[in-house]
Amino acid sequence: MSLRRSFLVALVALLLTGLAGASFGTVMAQDATPPASASPQLPASVVDANGDTIEITDISRIIPLNGNVAETLFALGLGPNIVAVDVSALYPAEALALPKIGYQRDLSAEGILSFEPTLVIGTEDAGPPEVIQQVKDAGVPVLILPVQTTAQGAADEIRTIGAAVGLPAEADALASIVEGRFAEAQELIAGVEAPPRVAFLYIRGEGTQLISGSDTAADAIITAAGGVNVGAEIGIQGYQPITAESLVEAQPDVILVMQAGLASVGGVEGLLEIPGIAQTRAGENQTVVAFEDLYLLGFGPRIGDAVYDLTLALHPEVEGEPLHPEWQGTDVEIPEASPEASPVA
Repeated sequence: MSLRRSFLVALVALLLTGLAGASFGTVMAQDATPPASASPQLPASVVDANGDTIEITDISRIIPLNGNVAETLFALGLGPNIVAVDVSALYPAEALALPKIGYQRDLSAEGILSFEPTLVIGTEDAGPPEVIQQVKDAGVPVLILPVQTTAQGAADEIRTIGAAVGLPAEADALASIVEGRFAEAQELIAGVEAPPRVAFLYIRGEGTQLISGSDTAADAIITAAGGVNVGAEIGIQGYQPITAESLVEAQPDVILVMQAGLASVGGVEGLLEIPGIAQTRAGENQTVVAFEDLYLLGFGPRIGDAVYDLTLALHPEVEGEPLHPEWQGTDVEIPEASPEASPVA
């Protein structure tokens, strides 16, 4: 059975119901909302990306600067404490209804401070740096964390955020779920002898068409799912414009894209019109895998599930049901969210 057919069959499978308290060998609930009796233990002290200690005493009005940070705070049960988010906060649905402070890489101090936050949390993707400094100078505690693009890094970030908001035990439980899901994915591919060759393409219409190389979130998730990132293999670092020559040289078996990017070129048919794609094995077989943007590259609480689902999509010989088929598939409409809302690292 072809990878494409196998993947489509998987998409129609019923979404498995998470079982709270199940072992890592079974399907677990992704949400780790603290029980009603849990209450933040403050004050808290956390070391930021620069090695500075940030003292936190009040989490009543939080602004997360990045979508993955917002997702973690919601998963910890702190949605009611969030007063605004950036436009990359696409999940959960409650985040979409919150006021916006702009895009994580192009923020303004005035916009952030207008919401009178008692705590601002973001990663080093947030900026520009002078805006972050202005918020600090205004007396607001600002916790800036390193950008994470590894399995362990994602779990570590969850634990750090949990420590910052006074919920270390709850964060540890959530991070353990992420780690467990990564371990499950590794078990699935333990016997795979020929890893698929994957090209991740970041696409936003005709204006932005890039291929991922090493030192990217896409490279990390492809590797975690048991694939070979062909962009990194041919020597690309970061993201570079797609060329027909590079694609033909790379010869991917699978094209991996984000749903918004695929929609921006008119779906699979439009993707195949990009020079070079039709001349690859993936193009000839129309083997295209598309995941929801933040789910695939957010490296937040859902990253373990995303790696598990991507593992199944890339390895048709592996038995299993996708955890979230609703966040997969190639038949998608162009989303209303700004194209810039998708994370790229």
